[in-house]
Amino acid sequence: MIKKIAIFGSTGSIGSQALEVIKAHPDKFSAEVLTAHKNYELLIEQALAFNPNIVVISDERKYNAVKEALAKTDIKVFGGEDALEEVAAMNCYDLMLAAIVGFAGLKPTLKAIENKKTIALANKETLVVAGDIVMEKAVKNRVPIIPVDSEHSAIFQCLMGETRNRIEKIYLTASGGPFIGRKPNFLVNVKKEHALQHPNWTMGAKISVDSATLMNKGLEMIEARWLFNLKPEQIEVLVHPQSAIHSMVQFEDGSIKAQIGLADMKLPIQYALAFPTRIKNDYPRFNFKKISSFTFEEPDLKTFRNLALAMEALEKGGNLPCVMNAANEIAVFAFLKNRVGFLEMTDIVEKVMSEVPFIEKPVLSDYFESDAEARTLAADIIKL
Repeated sequence: MIKKIAIFGSTGSIGSQALEVIKAHPDKFSAEVLTAHKNYELLIEQALAFNPNIVVISDERKYNAVKEALAKTDIKVFGGEDALEEVAAMNCYDLMLAAIVGFAGLKPTLKAIENKKTIALANKETLVVAGDIVMEKAVKNRVPIIPVDSEHSAIFQCLMGETRNRIEKIYLTASGGPFIGRKPNFLVNVKKEHALQHPNWTMGAKISVDSATLMNKGLEMIEARWLFNLKPEQIEVLVHPQSAIHSMVQFEDGSIKAQIGLADMKLPIQYALAFPTRIKNDYPRFNFKKISSFTFEEPDLKTFRNLALAMEALEKGGNLPCVMNAANEIAVFAFLKNRVGFLEMTDIVEKVMSEVPFIEKPVLSDYFESDAEARTLAADIIKL
């Protein structure tokens, strides 16, 4: 049986690499649904190459261009933000690859879970924003959520066969980004072209900036809390510049399992799409002879304060992670537009976290309201 994949966010880095995996294994997978926000030209190119059942362009201004380009095919074209939820609720696919960047991925993912579709989760913000609600729905609907982030995929893989063994702690590894070891007097002058040059991974602009500020690792801590039902004190971050060990699990007997591999996102993508089986590929293999040592160190929380803010949000819970994420998305957007400096992003996030009212036990509507309020406040601070 060929597994029908719906890629929500097909034109991004994860979505594009997922299509490479699908192309390499046409006997295992088909691209049934492709969605994009603004990059309609690449969406058209992907649609013509993979002939999906449905494409969605959520920016309605691009709908006519996509519709006309695919007029001679049998591909159904939908437009608008609401179409993402509408298509997520359909029964034409088996697995959703949730790869839409940011808060925008939450609604279609929830709809897919309600529709009892397996989720390959590449959108960490979905669990950062509303992890309690998402996981509760997943349990209720008996929906597997298979992580795609390399770190969470590593934890997930380490836990296979360990169902009855309790986790004592997990270690999320971080490369440290392009500015490892740097201090504020250097970072104050960082420009976007510097922040986008990650030493080990090829990623999209948003996640590359988050990696440079270590916010990405903070988001991953919150995501791990919900994915693996952990307490904040069970999650530790280690800077591991070689990016070879993707994360580790320590069990209550003191034993530690680590997942090791090359810094290639196609590996965790393929694992998530094919789960529970592993399938053969021709990717390069990890070579221990080329790495003389693995090193680890604690993150510099005084310099990279975004990680400290994320730890605060993880510990306090409620709507604070949602507020933090919203402020960060606006701050990163402004940084990429050269409207704020590298260190200013953290100042904006911190201010928004302190001013948006805290809700200890939010419902879904509270998350949407907190997200909107945090974005408005961050935009006002930046004067967007």
